[in-house]
Amino acid sequence: MSQSAVSTPGISMDGLTLEQIAARLGGELIGNGQAVVQRLRPIGSASETDITFLNRDKLRPQLAETAAGAVILPESLRGALPRSGNAIVARDPYLYYAHLSQWFWALRQPPFEPGCHATAQIDPAAQVSPAARVDAFAAIEAGAQIGEAAHIGAGCFVGRDAVIGAGSVLHPRSSVAWGCRLGARCVLQSGAVVGSDGFGYARDASGAGVKIAQVGIAVLEDDVEVGANSTIDRGALDNTEIGLGVKIDNLVQIAHNVRIGAHTALAGCVGISGSAEIGAYCFIGGGVGIAGHLSIADGVVIGGMSLVSRSVRQPGMYTGAFPLDTHANWERNAATVRQLHQLRDRIRRLEQHIEQHTESLKTEPST
Repeated sequence: MSQSAVSTPGISMDGLTLEQIAARLGGELIGNGQAVVQRLRPIGSASETDITFLNRDKLRPQLAETAAGAVILPESLRGALPRSGNAIVARDPYLYYAHLSQWFWALRQPPFEPGCHATAQIDPAAQVSPAARVDAFAAIEAGAQIGEAAHIGAGCFVGRDAVIGAGSVLHPRSSVAWGCRLGARCVLQSGAVVGSDGFGYARDASGAGVKIAQVGIAVLEDDVEVGANSTIDRGALDNTEIGLGVKIDNLVQIAHNVRIGAHTALAGCVGISGSAEIGAYCFIGGGVGIAGHLSIADGVVIGGMSLVSRSVRQPGMYTGAFPLDTHANWERNAATVRQLHQLRDRIRRLEQHIEQHTESLKTEPST
C-alpha cells in the first residue's frame, strides 16, 4: 500500500474525503461523503478534521461527546452517530483503522527515490537492484543481494552473501549478518540485528568456555517485522527460522535454532532460548521467558511476564506470572510456595486417613 497510496489519483495530501476512504477500504458510509478528514486521532481529543474509531459497545457514551469529523463504528452501533453525523460502519473497526493508518502514513512520506548514496560502501561483487535505495554510510559486502524497491537505511550493514528481499526496509543502523535471508517486505527497525552469533559454549577441563562456531543462518520469511534493538541469532548447525508475517516488538531476544510459526506476535522484552519451537498465530506477552528445546502449539497466548518452562501442547491462554503484592505479603506467599510439597504430602496423608476411617465405619456392625 505504501507506494501506491502516494500516487493515488485525486488524493490530496491535505486529507481524504469519507467517500474516498469508503471506496477504497469498504464499509457503509453514513452522512456527508464529501467531508474531509486529515488525521486519525483518539476519540476523546479528535477535532472536526479528524477521523477516529470506536470498537466496543461500552464506549458508546463517548460518541455523544466527540468532536470528530467522522467515526469508524462496529455494526452493533450503526444507529449511534457522533455529533457530526458522519460514520463508516465496518465489521472490525480496529482492523479498518489499521488499514486507514497505513494510508495516511503513506500519504505523508516523501517519494521513494532509488539509487545509492555516494558515501555508501558497496562491494563490486554485491548485487543491488537498480530499483533499490541505499542511504548514506551503509555497507554491503560481497555476494549480498538487494531486491527491487528494498531500502537500506543510513549506517546499515548487510553481510556477505546475505539476501534482502524485494520491498524490504532496513531502518538506520540495523544489521543483517553474513548469509542470512530476508524475504519480501520485511522491516527491521533501528538497531535490530539478524544473524548475530548464538550463545553456544562447551566447557574444557578447567571449566573455561570454548566457543561453538555458529555456522547456520537466520531466515525470515515474507512480511516479518523486527522491532528496535531486537536480536535474532543465527543457527548453530541448523537455521533459525522466522515464519511468514511474524511481528517482533522491541528488545526481543531470539536464540539460535529457534523456529517461529506464521503470524505469531512477540511483545517487548520476550526472551526465547535455543531450539524452542513456537507455533503459528501465537501471541507472546511482554517480558515472557521461554526455555530452550520445548514446543508451543499453534494458537497459544502467553500472558506477560510468564515463565514457560515446559512444552504447551494445546491452544489457549496461559499465564504464569506471580501477582504484584506488598513486599511483606510477597515474602509470606513465597515462603508458602516453598513449602507446597510438604503441604501436598500432609494433605495426601489426611485424605488417606479419612478414606481409611470412612471404610472402617462402613465395615463396623450397626448397634
